[in-house]
Amino acid sequence: MIDRYTTPAMSEIWSREAKYRRWLEVELAVCEAWAEEGVIAQEDLRTIRERAAFDLARCDEIEAETRHDLAAFVRCVEESVDGGRGDPHPPTPSPYPDSVETRGGGAGRWIHFGLTSYDVIDTALGMMLCDSCAVLFESLGKLSSAIEGLKSGAGATPMIGRTHGIHAEPITFGHKLAGWLAELDRAETRLRFCADDVAVGKVSGAVGVHPHVSPEMERRICERLGLRPDLVSTQIVGRDRLASLLCVLAVLAGSLERIATELRSLQRTEIREVEEGFGAGQKGSSSMPHKRNPWSSETVCGLARLVRANAHAMLETIATWHERDLTNSSLERVILPDTFHAVDFMLNRLASIVSNLQVLPENMTKNLRLMGDLVFSEHLMNSLIAKGSSRDEAYRIAQRNAEKAWGGADFRACVESDAAVCERLSEEEIARVFDLEHHLRHAERD
Repeated sequence: MIDRYTTPAMSEIWSREAKYRRWLEVELAVCEAWAEEGVIAQEDLRTIRERAAFDLARCDEIEAETRHDLAAFVRCVEESVDGGRGDPHPPTPSPYPDSVETRGGGAGRWIHFGLTSYDVIDTALGMMLCDSCAVLFESLGKLSSAIEGLKSGAGATPMIGRTHGIHAEPITFGHKLAGWLAELDRAETRLRFCADDVAVGKVSGAVGVHPHVSPEMERRICERLGLRPDLVSTQIVGRDRLASLLCVLAVLAGSLERIATELRSLQRTEIREVEEGFGAGQKGSSSMPHKRNPWSSETVCGLARLVRANAHAMLETIATWHERDLTNSSLERVILPDTFHAVDFMLNRLASIVSNLQVLPENMTKNLRLMGDLVFSEHLMNSLIAKGSSRDEAYRIAQRNAEKAWGGADFRACVESDAAVCERLSEEEIARVFDLEHHLRHAERD
């Protein structure tokens, strides 16, 4: 992800340095477990704890030869433990019953002992995914708080509700905001399920049958790292877990896009019921000085498309050849960090938009009254039905008066002069038809 759409919190998790630190945590946890088994001597374990480290430049140098990033990392860490490339510490006899004593190997030889690459990579990935979801929960909370603040300040404002972009019936601004909050709450529930689902690791070997590390030892290693072992793994953790997570993130991105799209629409010049904050010196256009574009909301909408595409790509990685192939590797290096970066950026950007949103209640009122109370036609129809008219008759009476209003007449005046209406409804009952407070009497529950 380009820096423009990253957040510091996600960068701390997905940088190469951070990923390698997680790899090292896994390697050290495995060494701890081998020491508990009596395979690694305590003296060697102390040396490993004190000296195990990595250097990215050295990793790059080794990878130029190995063409394998994890193998290069392992050699780099082994060198750090054994004191450099050509200066190993004295060898320590192996207490591992099935091993042959290695001459010339120091404590560094225990790094990556009994492991395959994805024992490290997928276990570290589980930790990174947990960290990333925790960041998203915090950012979700910020956005929800911003919407709650807007709702408490301007939520009671009446406005027109629209369907198909056309005036429908009155609502309150708070009703719209309550819908956003409920949707974000559902998104958090789904994400919490997936965050738990991906909190797994595996130390089950090259094809998942635990040829070196026992299931019990695997459990202890994973618990030490804040994970649980995948119930049945191959060389990798099942990618259905990651696909489910990215699909949930895609749905969340869709919800953020829905909010941003609504804000964009409400900012149109003809509507202008809200406005994004516009700072001193800000420019909306390089050629038109008057412009105030909803560019921040548009950015959210654009990134939502990227997240959806990434979810589709992740779905393609569920299927592998036999116990695994490498088709997931290159893809995940891109789409996993990019997706988390994008979603966290979208959450924070939208929280900033909402926190600085300018609400224009006068325009909300003006637009609500734009068609001369035409939006109360359903109340008229239902009132006529309640007084004995058939539904079809009541609909036709309301519609013929609406047609006059579409032609420029005042809807309420037309209704009050309609003989068919006056035969059935009293003046008080007609007034109730057009009573905005009566229409919105239950809106406070939002």
